[in-house]
Amino acid sequence: MDRVKTEFVVLDERFSRCNGDEWMQRLHTGCRWTEGPVYFPAGRYLLFSDIPNDRTLRWDETTGQVGVFRQPAGYANGHTRDRAGRLISCEQGHRRVTRTEPDGRVTVLAERYRGRKLNSPNDVVERSDGSIWFTDPSYGIDSDYEGYRAESEIGACHVYRVDPVDGEVRIVADDFERPNGLAFSVDESKLYIADTRQDPSHIRVFRVSGDGSLSGGKVFGTCDDGGFDGVRVDTAGRVWAAAHDGLHCFAPDGTLIGKLQMPEICSNLTFGGPRGNELFITASSSVYTLRVTFNGAR
Repeated sequence: MDRVKTEFVVLDERFSRCNGDEWMQRLHTGCRWTEGPVYFPAGRYLLFSDIPNDRTLRWDETTGQVGVFRQPAGYANGHTRDRAGRLISCEQGHRRVTRTEPDGRVTVLAERYRGRKLNSPNDVVERSDGSIWFTDPSYGIDSDYEGYRAESEIGACHVYRVDPVDGEVRIVADDFERPNGLAFSVDESKLYIADTRQDPSHIRVFRVSGDGSLSGGKVFGTCDDGGFDGVRVDTAGRVWAAAHDGLHCFAPDGTLIGKLQMPEICSNLTFGGPRGNELFITASSSVYTLRVTFNGAR
């Protein structure tokens, strides 16, 4: 297992309390493009996507070994774990969002909007009411590299919500160019969504109403190196976003307060471990981890 020197860059004194291991561990490398990390505490393992190779890989915390969890995997990108401990996946190739049941069966949660195929679901989160929220850019249909080249049936890239009661797929935001990572605030009153293709790439913040609709949508933070991808929130309300030079950390007021520099382009991150203070990062061809002094929000 390779080690890389950890480099936290403090841009605001509020970030000085964010630190961790002196060395981060590179758990795996040799992929084409890693994405979608999700940690399962009951099994003590991490799943992550190697999108162009059309496989989902599994790192076992108890042995340190990495093996194939699913291949082919529908060119899966983002994943999350629902409150029943089940895997929720965005399958770019199949243009759908699915749930893997405890017995291994795959349930389709969303694949069409008003009869038209989705583009290529990218990233996904669950709210405590059981609703599933996902972004749907066109990366999986733009070429045959991480999906299957096709024309968009919807004609735009939106953010969607799957109702927990009747399964209705509804657009909640329709003014994005390439919606990507998304995450709820600690109290779920806000939703942060990255738009990768805007110039500059940025994160917007929305108010979430009781009926699942969104309002607002002002720019929360902008990217100064490449474009934003995956987004997560910690228990202090700080927003962490994957970018080309590493992870960017924003205070709840939108101030960029620090960065965790990385040796490869970052795509996504998640928190894991029994206390939620193990940071897992997918970056280009590799997956990294380090224990930190802060904890991820559920």
